Amino acid sequence: MTVFDLDQYALFIGLDVGKSEHHATALTSNADKVYDKTLPNSEPKLQHLLTKLVTKYGPALLVVDQPATIGALPVAVAQSLDDVEVAYLPGLTMRRVADLHAGSAKTDARDAYIIAETARTMPATLRAIAASDEQIAELAVLAGFDDDLLAQTTATRNRLRGLLTQIHPGLERVIGPKLEHYGVLDALTRWPTPQALKTAGRGHVRNRIAKHNPRLATKLTEAIFEAMGAQTVVVPGTNAAATVVPMLATQLAELYAQRADIYTQVQALVDDHPLSPVLTSMPGVAVRTAARLLTEVVGKEFKTAGHLASYAGIAPTTRRSGTSIRGEFANRGGNKRLKSALFNSAFASLDHEPSRRYYDKKRAEKKTHKQAVIALARRRLDTLYAMLRDGTFYDDPTAPLVPKHFSEAA
Repeated sequence: MTVFDLDQYALFIGLDVGKSEHHATALTSNADKVYDKTLPNSEPKLQHLLTKLVTKYGPALLVVDQPATIGALPVAVAQSLDDVEVAYLPGLTMRRVADLHAGSAKTDARDAYIIAETARTMPATLRAIAASDEQIAELAVLAGFDDDLLAQTTATRNRLRGLLTQIHPGLERVIGPKLEHYGVLDALTRWPTPQALKTAGRGHVRNRIAKHNPRLATKLTEAIFEAMGAQTVVVPGTNAAATVVPMLATQLAELYAQRADIYTQVQALVDDHPLSPVLTSMPGVAVRTAARLLTEVVGKEFKTAGHLASYAGIAPTTRRSGTSIRGEFANRGGNKRLKSALFNSAFASLDHEPSRRYYDKKRAEKKTHKQAVIALARRRLDTLYAMLRDGTFYDDPTAPLVPKHFSEAA
């Protein structure tokens, strides 16, 4: 993490960002307040203000509390100007520092002042913001949208499974785990109730499923009709399900299609990035994980793997207070998107012998499954940090020798 040299700045500008307007407070190195106003979230206004302040006072450090989304424009404008450097004050740090200032009011003006004063007096709390990388910016947008689609997919699938469980539990036990197959969703769109499936008959159902999933069709069709034969009563609400089930099945199919389209674009961007072969050389790191690592790690500066682990929220938190509280506890903070990606990557790597061996070791130490996977993720992060720092491939002890630096690869 970068520690800023305060001697090179004549002005410290705190910017409390907002959707339509920001509040800016500028302090000199002697703590004199020379600017304290709101300004629109527009390039001309931002550029005019920064140029005017730099011309009058000298080099400036602009600090924002949100470097992405609504804070992306002021960051981009500042980075385009000479004599203006940009930094980021994390929200948790901001709240803690705010408690040190008199008063409890929550206003844009107060927040902007606190940001500027913190930049002037506590440079170690700031994080550097790398110059904009169009490729990383595109990945961030696509990866964020993919996260939204995943949440919608999970909610829609659970709603569909819940409705099937209500009207026919046996049928849901057969179909529910297969809802990722388009053939199953197509059949539910055409015949959404047990009675409709029975009326259609085995042949029609099998042929419908076989259009998309031929190898699954025969076995699944037999399981569907066997399950339907175990329930003869019609549960109240089945008629309404005939309306809702096709809608949910159609929505689910559309969400799958959208995620596939986004995946194609993400894959192209990841493949084009020079660090892609480094990241994907590690077992358990595929396209989506690599995209998340590129957007959340690359461009940020971390002194050690421990700093990165703390940022990701997978480093345990030590708590000690006399003799009553002693030990290490799970970290509930950190970058949740990165934490999720690292956890899922570690889980996916369990087929890899060294990862499985370490996981089994933690389980033998009476760790729960989740604790063991997080411990594995933490251990893998040490290796990943070194790979990114040195630009080296993953050194797999179970594989033949390969080039160790991405520049040596064909």
